Amino acid sequence: MGVEIKYHSGDSTLHGYYVAPQSHGPAPCVLVVHEWWGCNDYVKRRADMLAEEGYAAMAIDLYGDGKTASNASEAGELMGTLLSQENAVLERFKAALDVVKSQVEVDPNKIAGIGYCLGGAVVLNMARAGLDLNLVASFHGNLSTPSPAQPGTVRAQVAVFHGNDDVMIPEEQVTAFKKEMDDAGVDYHFVGYEGAMHGFTNPLATERGQNNELPLAYNEEADIDSWNQLLKLLSQI
Repeated sequence: MGVEIKYHSGDSTLHGYYVAPQSHGPAPCVLVVHEWWGCNDYVKRRADMLAEEGYAAMAIDLYGDGKTASNASEAGELMGTLLSQENAVLERFKAALDVVKSQVEVDPNKIAGIGYCLGGAVVLNMARAGLDLNLVASFHGNLSTPSPAQPGTVRAQVAVFHGNDDVMIPEEQVTAFKKEMDDAGVDYHFVGYEGAMHGFTNPLATERGQNNELPLAYNEEADIDSWNQLLKLLSQI
């Protein structure tokens, strides 16, 4: 089981969920960034799953005070407030990075970031910003950016797991992303899943999509395969 860690960015108090691995000695660490629903049980479970594989992990809180949303209206409001604050995402991610680097179980030179939906876009942007991460992996995250990666700035290996039937992330965005990565000389891994829609890794996605009239759906096959591919990439770095 993990523990709650409170940390700060500016005037905001953030509530992370940290899990140490069973292994002895400093371990690689993975930061897990939440969907627009907030740092809820879903991303905390992902952190637990990583700890079971021998990694330290922390589900981070981008909204502050551990706020989560129960419907799309609340989620949109929380996300909108976050994105309206200049540099808030970058500073709050950096604060989480500092927290995990200070944990005795963590090897500060081996840190990755993974994210889902909103979190997927966040970790890609952290890579674009040149943060010192070994790997970032986006699951059904937005791929567009106003600040494209520049040659020599991205230190991380980049992985994207995308649903080919995701109407929230159209094909033009995928094409532009691949061109951006190629132009910047980034080492990236892109997987598109036929029949997979937005939110395909979250078992609650189908129900939430129906309740909120959103094109979301869980896809067990894509979920399992993308997770196994993530573990393979993590083991390689």
